[in-house]
Amino acid sequence: MTTRRKRVPALIGAAILAASGMFVSAEAGARTVEPAAVTPMAETSPTGWASQNGGTTGGAGGSTVTVSTASALTAALKQSGRLIIRVSGTINISGMNDVTSNKSVLGNSGATITGGGLDVDGANNVIIRNITFRGWADDAINVQDASKNVWIDHNTFTDGYDGAVDIKRGSDFATVSWNRVYDHDKTMLLGHSDGNGSQDIGHLRVSYHHNWFDGTTQRHPRVRFGNPVHVYNNYYSGNSGYGVATTCNAGVLVEGNYFENVDEPTHVGEGSSPDGNLVFRNNTSVNSGAPETRGSVASIPYGYTLDPSANVKGIVTGGAGANKISV
Repeated sequence: MTTRRKRVPALIGAAILAASGMFVSAEAGARTVEPAAVTPMAETSPTGWASQNGGTTGGAGGSTVTVSTASALTAALKQSGRLIIRVSGTINISGMNDVTSNKSVLGNSGATITGGGLDVDGANNVIIRNITFRGWADDAINVQDASKNVWIDHNTFTDGYDGAVDIKRGSDFATVSWNRVYDHDKTMLLGHSDGNGSQDIGHLRVSYHHNWFDGTTQRHPRVRFGNPVHVYNNYYSGNSGYGVATTCNAGVLVEGNYFENVDEPTHVGEGSSPDGNLVFRNNTSVNSGAPETRGSVASIPYGYTLDPSANVKGIVTGGAGANKISV
């Protein structure tokens, strides 16, 4: 049965929202800690789905190259073998630029990519960290065609055309963590289309944690088919459309997040897409509407530390986005 509560009046004040008894074993491996609301040290390896399937190490063990021009960047992205690519300064690129397997694309302080995006297409073991993406003409980062083990961490996205981070077409084992998105509409899509189930069912397993969706509109994320998709410890602030949408029989666990001034935290079904399943638990809501929930979600297979949702605003605003870590 679907619980539908669309466009309800905002809830005044802070409250802890939990689902009404429809939760299953998706909490496996979680433990709640009670630290002060301080920013933790940057992870040296991903948690969540990118830690599975052998883990995600990017270009570790390969040589390092520093790039500051479009031609140098695009050539390095296409190079075969393990490589650590350090991005320096502002680089303007056009179109979608292929990233091959076993790459770490790491921004030096202030690193910015404008105009175009990065296309992880049929590639495995890729890390993208500490870069500001601005004004992209298609997607900022596109992960597609059965790419596996991708970690997208501590980046900032603003003022682009389509998705900030889109993951689709049978891709799997990805973690999207500690990113900030602001002044943007379509944020994070998971799953290409309603008709792509033959490629996507059994894949599209992604973790989204400690991201700051800052005044953005929709797709935080918008999910098709993936199960379980794990959305935890994110800060949603003033999102004018909706927070998380589940469709096409996906299973999404939404836990430990902080929703502030979000009229519609979750949608079950979106547009013409059929309903998915969504479990909503241990989230904090401030001046926000009630969630839509439905059904159950597969168990989370990895261990993770869940920050108390009341602390998430301070933790995430202090640590999310580019130039908050040294890589």
